[in-house]
Amino acid sequence: MSGALSVRSDGTVVLSVVVQPGARRPGVVGHHGDAVKLRVAAPAEAGRANRAVCELVASLLDIHAADVTVISGATSRQKRLAIRSVQFASVEAWLATLPS
Repeated sequence: MSGALSVRSDGTVVLSVVVQPGARRPGVVGHHGDAVKLRVAAPAEAGRANRAVCELVASLLDIHAADVTVISGATSRQKRLAIRSVQFASVEAWLATLPS
């Protein structure tokens, strides 16, 4: 299992990410240490980048954006996301497809 990924007892998947706000090309960069590096176009002001991160992860996992929330690091580039309505194995398989 990747260090970027864990699961809580209630089945919520927790994903560690590093975010680059204000990026020209939003998307997934790949693994970044024990996290996944994401780029979002939204600036890091008034929670806009956090919302963009949740929307990006939700679209990649084909779930609703409301099922992804920032649980730590709201004002940091390093964040932990809680992801509901998805199977751990699905997220793990998605992580396996990312570049190192």
